[in-house]
Amino acid sequence: MRIALRLAYMGTQCSGFQIQPDVPTVETYLFEALSALGIMDDPKRAAYARASRTDAGVHALGQVVAFNTPHPERALPKAINAYLPPFIWCWARAIVSPEFNPRYDAKERVYEYILYNEGYDIRAIRRACRMLEGEHDFANFASVEDDNGSTIRRINQIKVRLDGEFVHLTIAANSFLRTMVRRLITALKIVGEGIKDEEWIAQLLSPESYRESIEPAPPFGLVLKTIAYEGIEWENDEYAISRTNRALMENLVMFGTMARVMRIMQDME
Repeated sequence: MRIALRLAYMGTQCSGFQIQPDVPTVETYLFEALSALGIMDDPKRAAYARASRTDAGVHALGQVVAFNTPHPERALPKAINAYLPPFIWCWARAIVSPEFNPRYDAKERVYEYILYNEGYDIRAIRRACRMLEGEHDFANFASVEDDNGSTIRRINQIKVRLDGEFVHLTIAANSFLRTMVRRLITALKIVGEGIKDEEWIAQLLSPESYRESIEPAPPFGLVLKTIAYEGIEWENDEYAISRTNRALMENLVMFGTMARVMRIMQDME
């Protein structure tokens, strides 16, 4: 039987999502948990697949993986969480078709970037966002790994929301290039700072006549929020969700307090 799982994790604790030799990744811990439960021993034999390969430091709320298992009754979020570290959580599962691939069957991916508001021109950022929406050649927002493939992508929508000291930028698309979201954030930040205007965005979207390398924004502000599929009925594990929320609240209290401590530390007289 083929099972899909929804995962959440704090990316600052790992060297990315995809398994790599000699460094801890989310998949490193996930594979160990699935093996300990006898759910999956060999990812290749289980036709394991992931929806997104998030970079080191990037977080997720709705990452999706899928695999074949002879023991679907063991693939329960609360059971899997017992073998995961306290910064990775499985919170939903679904029985899917044998052909399901979480990467290629995704209809839409939604990322959210939280940007500290350093006095940005929000109107200028919103105008730039409108220009980025739709189908464009995002070669200027691509990493070296994407140079050999198509850099044409369609951004369905970019939302800008102010929340206290922060700007939330939510970007939805069918698919993204590697580090594309973080490079888009850098460009929007530059426009918001008044260093460049919207005409620069138009230039960046015309890579056949204008090339410029855009550095990706820091990963710690980026969250993979959700990935949409057709015809999948997710079974949310309320116990796992409750435990996850409790762990996140503990982190929120600690880091929120640390933010205030840093404010005090700035008061040097």
